[in-house]
This record gives sequence, C-alpha cells and structure tokens, in this order.
Amino acid sequence: MGKTVKKRGGGQSFLAGAAIISIGGFVSKILGAIYRIPLTNILGGEGMGIYQMVYPLYCILLTVSASGIPTGISRLISSGKGYGAEKQAFRLYSAVGLIGTCIMFILSDPLATVQGEPAISLCCKLLCPSVFFVSLLSVVRGYFQGRGNMLPTATTEILEQVIKVAFGVALSYLFRDNLALAVASTLLAVTVSEILSTGIAAIWYCNGRGRKPLYALPSVPVKNILHYTVPLTLTAIALPVSQLLESIVAVRLLRGMTENATSLYGIFSGCAITIINLPVSVCYGLAASSIPQISPLAEKGDIAGAKKKAYKSVLITLAVSLPAAVGLYLLAPLATKLIFGSLQGEEKTLLIGLIRILAVSSVTQSLVQTSSACLTALGHPIKSTVTQWTTAILRVGLTAVLISFTSLSIAGAAWAANCANFLATLMNFCYIIRVKNGKKGNNNEDNSDRLGDLQRRRNAESKGGA
Repeated sequence: MGKTVKKRGGGQSFLAGAAIISIGGFVSKILGAIYRIPLTNILGGEGMGIYQMVYPLYCILLTVSASGIPTGISRLISSGKGYGAEKQAFRLYSAVGLIGTCIMFILSDPLATVQGEPAISLCCKLLCPSVFFVSLLSVVRGYFQGRGNMLPTATTEILEQVIKVAFGVALSYLFRDNLALAVASTLLAVTVSEILSTGIAAIWYCNGRGRKPLYALPSVPVKNILHYTVPLTLTAIALPVSQLLESIVAVRLLRGMTENATSLYGIFSGCAITIINLPVSVCYGLAASSIPQISPLAEKGDIAGAKKKAYKSVLITLAVSLPAAVGLYLLAPLATKLIFGSLQGEEKTLLIGLIRILAVSSVTQSLVQTSSACLTALGHPIKSTVTQWTTAILRVGLTAVLISFTSLSIAGAAWAANCANFLATLMNFCYIIRVKNGKKGNNNEDNSDRLGDLQRRRNAESKGGA
C-alpha cells in the first residue's frame, strides 16, 4: 500500500498538518507582534511592563487548566484507545478552568501588592474569565489534532489574535489618558477573544463528530486522560512559574539599581521575547503533527520506527529554526524599527542587544518544544517534566546571580534564558535516545485493549456504513 495522505476525521499528512498549524501559529504570532506596535505607542515602556507582569500568573493558571489538554487528548485519540476522551475532558477541565478563574480573581490584589504595582489588580480581574474558556477551547483542539486535523487549531489561533488586536487597540486608545485603565482594557480584549473563539470551536466540534456508532462504546476513563495531561501540565507550568518568579526577582533587583526597572523588564519580556517567539511558533506545527505520527508506532511496540520519526521531526525543526535565528541576529535593528518603532535611544539599543543575545534561544526553544512532544508520543511525558523544572529553577537562579553580581542588568535575564534552554535541549535529546519501551505506563488499565478493539470496529463501521 502507498503512503496514506489523508486520515480519518478530515486529517492531513504529517507535513501538510505541520504546515497548516505552523502557518496558523506564525500568522498568529505575526499579528501579535504587529499588535505590539500600536500597543507600545499607546502604553509606552511602563505600560508594557505592567502588561507583562500580569501574564505570568495568568499563564500558570492557564497551564494548569489547559496546556496539557491538546497534546494529551491528541495522544490518546491517535493511539486508537481514546474513544470519548474529549467528552471526559470537557467535564473535567471545565471544572478545572472555572477553579482557575476564581483563583486568579482572588489573587489579583495580593499579586498587585507583591509586585508593587496597584494597576495589576484590575488587569487580573478582567483577564481571569479567559482561563475557563481556554480550557474548553483546548479540548476541541486536542480532539481534532488526535484525528490528524490541524485546521481547527490553526483557525482558532488566528481568530483569537484578530479579535484581540481589534478590541485591544480600540480599547487602549479609548482609555489612553489613564494608563492603568488602558492596560486593563487590553487584557479585557484577551477575554473577549477567548469567548468568541471558544464559541466557534464548539460549533466546529459539534459539526465534525460524524455519525454515532450503532452500539454504545465505553468512554476512556478519566485516569487515562490524567496519565498524559497531568505530566504535560507539570511540564508546561514550569515556564510560567519561572517567568513569574523572574518578573518578581528581576524587577525587584533592578529597582535597587535604576528607576526604570519596570520599563527594562517590559522591553525584555514584552518586546524581545515576542520577536524571539516568532520562529518558535512556526515550529509548533512540527511538534503537534509529530504526535499522531509517532504514538501509533509506540503503541504497537515499534520503538525503532517511532524514534526514527522523532529524529526526523527534530531535524526538520532544526532546519527551520536555525536560519530563522541567524536572520533574527542579523536583522535585529530592522525588526526593532518595524515592530517597536516607538522605542528610541537607549531603549532601542537595549532591545537590539537583547534580540541578538536571545537569537540562539529561538533554536533551542523550538527543539525543546518538538522533543517534548516526541517524548509524550513515545509514552514518556514525565521525562520532559523533569527537564522543564530543572531548567526553570536554573533560569531563575541564574537571572538573580547575573543581575546582582554583574553589570549585565536586564541582559542577565536573557543569558540565563539561553543557558536554561540549551540544557533543556540536551536533556530531552538524551531521554529520547535512551527510550527503550514506548508503552511504559500505558497499559495499566484493564480495558485498554478492549477500547482499542472497539475503536477499530467503530472505524470499520464508519467506513462501511451508509
């Protein structure tokens, strides 16, 4: 038989799926970067600093309630043993998302006190509802990714950005005379974008489920879902936790050296990181598309074949991210002028320097992203968890040391990020090379094989039915 180009559920081939989701991610990031042009002009360096100081807590709660879902659900469904996984995930993570929303609302005032910025309180309260809606949206994305269909993920990512940009620019300009209110309104725009995108995704899911089987099939147990989503959540939460601690540590240390500490952190986190993440977002498609390709082989015990596909994904990621990193280094002045043209003098020079320092991280972050997905598909998600937490601790500690004991200032945070990402790349590569049993931990449930048989019967029925 020839290679299968299409998969069930309207799926695409590996490269086609990777291309679709990469284009969606890239367009989304481009829109996000373009968004920073008017936003920086309206809010200035201080406003961007406040904007970025809110996001670490938001990202932590979002990670707990949503980040592990697309990859975990995708892994279960693509393995053939995850019928009904998305229904169970809807029930589970709608509750988790609601709890996350409440926690962010409750912590809004304490966070504002800890970070020494009163405006953060209102920002958190207007942003917190999006935690719930992103949870639901992530389930839909994972469902379609597991069926090899990357189009819903790409489409909703772009839709999120379009809505956020439109509402964010309009509201921030409307309240431009009040900096705190202007920043808060841009975060309200994020909530609006998630609500509308979730509505579109829900309609897509309801229309794309296909015909029900003639007989009832048991849904995958919740513990099967948690087997993948919990390690993935623990993996993903390491970055926002380190960013939250980094924002507190860096800003507090810098305040002892300069009066514009918030602006310096805003340029680093809100400007430099935004540009560096562009090639990383392109490579996300390779990570997402790797899972439906690798996990069926790992389930069958063909570890050699699964690892071969993992190596291919990593090599393609390197081939895409390396030229992008070189381009970022060489074109840093042009990127700064085009995207953050409002920055002048020392702020502009600082941003160019940060982009050039962080250019290497666009490669290592992309490789970590893909290799973590490969470890999940191989049945070893907990190993990427170890990697992320080890390097997150290193990043925060190194940031404190470099800012405190050198003349690097905020550039110390950039060098710390480079070191942490490089170590994470090496750790994940070592784990992949050492994988011997891709099915470890997958067969603890007594009905796994039965679910797989029922899923195959359902697939055969759907192909032969009227």
